[in-house]
Amino acid sequence: MKKNSFGWLFAVVGCVAALTAAITAFLLYRDKLKKEEQELEDYLDCSIL
Repeated sequence: MKKNSFGWLFAVVGCVAALTAAITAFLLYRDKLKKEEQELEDYLDCSIL
């Protein structure tokens, strides 16, 4: 019975770790896109003047 419990525990911990990694990657990617968009906007504003 204990082996089955440990298996479920490792499965849950693995799922939580995978979900956390996916969310972190998404947030970092979104932040990078925002930063690139802001840099492009600043560049275009400077080039117009």
